[in-house]
Amino acid sequence: MNDQIRAREVRLVGPEGEQVGIVPLERALQLAADVDLDLVEVAPMARPPVCKLMDFGKFKYESALKAREARRNQQQTVIKEMKLRPKIDPHDYETKKGHVVRFLKAGDKVKVTIMFRGREQSRPELGYRLLRRLESEITELGYVEAAPKQDGRNMIMVLAPHRAVKASAVAATASRGGPRDRAADESAAPAADETAAVGETAAAGDTGLAADTSGE
Repeated sequence: MNDQIRAREVRLVGPEGEQVGIVPLERALQLAADVDLDLVEVAPMARPPVCKLMDFGKFKYESALKAREARRNQQQTVIKEMKLRPKIDPHDYETKKGHVVRFLKAGDKVKVTIMFRGREQSRPELGYRLLRRLESEITELGYVEAAPKQDGRNMIMVLAPHRAVKASAVAATASRGGPRDRAADESAAPAADETAAVGETAAAGDTGLAADTSGE
């Protein structure tokens, strides 16, 4: 920028984007001084380098504002996980369904895992029926992105929020002036997602499941 430019001549672009042409560096610096602007290299690798007349301080400020706005509106794809047992107690089921609803309303995807133990492994239809029940009860908020499938001792289904639901969550985030407050989500214990790079497991569905399903 300005005196830091080392090229002997530059391809000059005016403050409104007009092409001035190739001029000696001294001439370009003089033109910048005449209009009280900075001479900024915008394509230093070009031959000759391309320089533009601009208010560099204003440019940096506007760039920072645009970057901040982009971060506010950024749609981050997060995958939560909820674990259930095929013979889950009705009360525990409603509690965990409430977590799934909350995640979907926040614009997150949910990986629902049915964990089979012992003889339960010979009754996969129990898990399938449970997943289909959950699907039917959250249909207003989301849809099945990945159909139920057996994965070892587990059966997995992935739910995703409808586009309108996710858009509403993003708009709510932007109106609060920053990334979504994850304080409520932090009450859930984080765990590595088995099928996605990003994932958090709700405490209600973590290894403490036994406490949740004591009524099974």
